[in-house]
Amino acid sequence: MSAVTETIQELLAIVGQEADYRNASLTLLENGNSRYVRDLKLNFTSTLTSAHLSEKECALLALSIAVNNNNTILTNFFEKQALAKEASAEDVAEAAGCASLLALNNVFYRFRHFTGKEKYTQIPARVRMQLMSSPVTGKEFFELMSIAVSAVNGCEMCVNAHENSILALGASEERIFDAVRIASIVTSAGKVIY
Repeated sequence: MSAVTETIQELLAIVGQEADYRNASLTLLENGNSRYVRDLKLNFTSTLTSAHLSEKECALLALSIAVNNNNTILTNFFEKQALAKEASAEDVAEAAGCASLLALNNVFYRFRHFTGKEKYTQIPARVRMQLMSSPVTGKEFFELMSIAVSAVNGCEMCVNAHENSILALGASEERIFDAVRIASIVTSAGKVIY
């Protein structure tokens, strides 16, 4: 067995998949004996730790990104991780709800930003966002999930607004950085584990 195949199997075991599971992306990496597989595994395992976020927060952030990216394997994995780190069912639901709400906001506010027309900022949005008003995970952490999803979805206006909110709530830039780092790693892993 090649080192690449062994690393793929180790990565699959981490996320609860059978050793022989393959999809088109994993097959390409395996057939090409890609050195990247080792980096992918090391990056992925690093999503579970942070000097600035608790393990529970890391898992919930990763869950929100997996839901945002519509990745069933990673959603199931990070849900289990979050629950194992003492997240409640309500915390888990909020991570999923945040992904959905921010997808809505990211499309809407990107549109407003891209057009740059004052008229569109004057028309009421007519969308409900009650989840943001009193989140069960706390305002600061909900904003961290929000900035992570917004970064993945490419909404500059949303990223800036959430960063300002997070800093105003007293959080450090290191917490913001780690939230976005986790989002990028989960997104990366989801390109080959799906």
